[in-house]
Amino acid sequence: MNYNLNPRQIDRIIEMAWEDRTTFDAIKFQFGLKEQEVINLMRNNMKRSSFKLWRKRVSGRKTKHQKKRDFMSGRFKCSRQRSINNNKVSKR
Repeated sequence: MNYNLNPRQIDRIIEMAWEDRTTFDAIKFQFGLKEQEVINLMRNNMKRSSFKLWRKRVSGRKTKHQKKRDFMSGRFKCSRQRSINNNKVSKR
């Protein structure tokens, strides 16, 4: 299928689809592709084994659907994660 996307856009969609916290809604907003179109694009632009890994990873994942999320936005930060201060990693 041709979605009139250049190779750079296709790469970005694939990257966004692999990210856990990027929703299909965000991809639709930015590129106009519905979830099924993203799946088809992934199928056509990835090796079969990579596509299978991605589908296994994404299937049933709440974070890929805005309405199923139990958080609104932002990134998770572990309390044990070191903070970064002036480009230096601070010690505990």
